[in-house]
Amino acid sequence: MIHKARRHVRDQVHFLGALVDKPRSTGAIAPSSPALAEEMVAGLDLPHAGMVVEFGPGTGSITRAIERHARPDATVALLEIHEGFVARLREQFPRFQVIHDSAEHLQTHLQAMGRDGADCIVSGLPFAAFPQALQESLLQAAHAGLRPGGRFATFTYIHARHLPLGRRFYERLCGRFGEVETSRVVWRNLPPAVVYRCRK
Repeated sequence: MIHKARRHVRDQVHFLGALVDKPRSTGAIAPSSPALAEEMVAGLDLPHAGMVVEFGPGTGSITRAIERHARPDATVALLEIHEGFVARLREQFPRFQVIHDSAEHLQTHLQAMGRDGADCIVSGLPFAAFPQALQESLLQAAHAGLRPGGRFATFTYIHARHLPLGRRFYERLCGRFGEVETSRVVWRNLPPAVVYRCRK
């Protein structure tokens, strides 16, 4: 318990540092909670996924949930744009492939790994805070990077969900993916959030 508390404090310090350094691409005030991380991976059938991708792992909150549920021989690729997070992720998750690049370039990295697509993609990126062009580019990368039937999970904060940017983001998800489901509200997160689960 003490170890988890210390890790949470370290994560918060690193996260706030990134928020000050690059507020637009960080987009949140705290790392995702364990409750939100578990909701993010629920329904993705991780124990049967051979190729898993995470967009914007940050301090690794959702990555730890992936690590708990993914099968031991799965290939897990983490795409992180913040250099400071990259070093910590490589130290914490030596089994995973940590890639210092934008998630927009997923296809290039999948090809380099000899993969034709991912079984699932989990995104901790603050989509609703991004301009339309970046949202479109990232969603295109996610959709193109999934195998047919592949699953994509992302989240939005409930206070932003019904704002114009949040509504337009949901409409883009529905326009691009065949299925879009909304989870229950995860109240044990700061701020509370819902997860969007999509299928290609």
